[in-house]
Amino acid sequence: MFDASTLHFLFRLAKGLSKQFGPNCEVVVHDLISNDPDSSIVAIENGHVTGRKVGDGPSHVVLEALSSDRSKLEDHICYLTRTRDGKILKSSTFYIRDDDGDAVGIFGINYDITLMLAMETSLKQFTSTEQETQEPEAISRNVSDLLDELIEQSVKVVGKPVALMNKDDKVKAIQFLNNTGAFLITKSGDKVCKFFGISKYTLYSYIDEAKEIK
Repeated sequence: MFDASTLHFLFRLAKGLSKQFGPNCEVVVHDLISNDPDSSIVAIENGHVTGRKVGDGPSHVVLEALSSDRSKLEDHICYLTRTRDGKILKSSTFYIRDDDGDAVGIFGINYDITLMLAMETSLKQFTSTEQETQEPEAISRNVSDLLDELIEQSVKVVGKPVALMNKDDKVKAIQFLNNTGAFLITKSGDKVCKFFGISKYTLYSYIDEAKEIK
C-alpha cells in the first residue's frame, strides 16, 4: 500500500480530475505493492462509468504490471476500452513509480465517449465513405469475468474452437494466458483445465513448454 501522504495526494488528484471533466470521467488508482489482482483499487471517482468500486481490481493493465518487469512498463495514452454493458471509453494508464523507477501503482483515466462516437458515426455518413474499426479492450468488474475474457482471447489467438485444438494449439493458448498474467488470478488453473479438458499435471506441463517457446 502507498504511504499516507502519497495516497492522500492521489485521492485529491483523482477527485479533482473527476470534477474538472464531469461525471463521464472515471479516475481510478490501483495499488501494485500488495500484488493482489483481486483487490487492487484503492481510490476511484465516478465508478459508475465501469461499475467498479474501492476493493475491486481486475484489469488487463494490472495483470500485465504484476507479471512483467515493473521497471520497463510504459504508460498507455489515449486507447479505447469497453465495459461489459457496452460503453466505449477513451482511456489512459499512467504508472506510479518509486525512487528506483519500478511501478508501484497505476493511475487510470476512463472517459465515456459512447454518445460522442454515436454522433461521430452519424456525421461520418455525410463526410466519409470508409468506416474505421478498432476493437476496444474490455474492462472487467471482477476476476471471474476477466479470466473468462482472457480465455476467450486465447481461443481467438489459436483461431479454432477447443474441440478442434491439438496439443500445440492448447500450448499456444496456455502461453497466451501465461503471458497475460491469467494464472495470477486465484483458482484460475481449475477453470482453465476444465475449459481445455486437461488435467492439472498437463496444464503445468504446457506452461513449461510455453515458457520454452517464449
